[in-house]
Amino acid sequence: MVSNKYVIDVDELNKTYGSGELAVHALQDVSFKVKSGEFVAIMGPSGSGKSTLMNILGCLDTPTSGFYQLAGNDISSLKERELAKIRNIQIGFVFQTFNLLPRFSALKNVEQPMIYRGLKKNKRKEKALAALAAVGLADRVEHKPNELSGGQKQRVAIARSLVNDPSIILADEPTGNLDSESESEILNILNGLHEDGITIVMVTHEREVAEHADRIVHFRDGKIVDQEIIKDYRGEPS
Repeated sequence: MVSNKYVIDVDELNKTYGSGELAVHALQDVSFKVKSGEFVAIMGPSGSGKSTLMNILGCLDTPTSGFYQLAGNDISSLKERELAKIRNIQIGFVFQTFNLLPRFSALKNVEQPMIYRGLKKNKRKEKALAALAAVGLADRVEHKPNELSGGQKQRVAIARSLVNDPSIILADEPTGNLDSESESEILNILNGLHEDGITIVMVTHEREVAEHADRIVHFRDGKIVDQEIIKDYRGEPS
């Protein structure tokens, strides 16, 4: 039975694409939990199920069977409109490719989730400026993505992920397109968010990046095959 003591609580998740002999079992009986404030890294070879899991955790896809609770909400049975609301308010996304709107300034990019939420213009600007300042970009608010470095683009994406005060940040290869200096900057920001009590789930192929987490979950062939405790996480379930 799935409880509401954890930010993320998944139980026997399965995801199958296709049917019969052509069926692909992307996830097979996956069960795990993430505590409030925990930093979890997910590793595994290509095709192991990492991206499928992240899509389900981010309410971008639904499981074929199994249960998923996010911050006490039973996600498994929600309709698309309800899932869209949860994606906007409870989940902050950080992607390898940044997913910034090229014609918009950093400020306007960060404001986007709050527009969908319905916040008034003055409040949106106030929160977006604060988020950009928090990631060290107070002097870049009017710059467009093509005027920013890769590390700065990712910092804009992190600021955007924070403005609706989500329950969790899902980071999919957040340092994958960055040089070593920018990678260090982004990891420092993620570590700082973790220290502030924000829950983070991060997919990465890099062992050194994964070791910034409290725990590494290893995937292979759609299954969890191992879990490593990297740090002594002392937080209590929410």
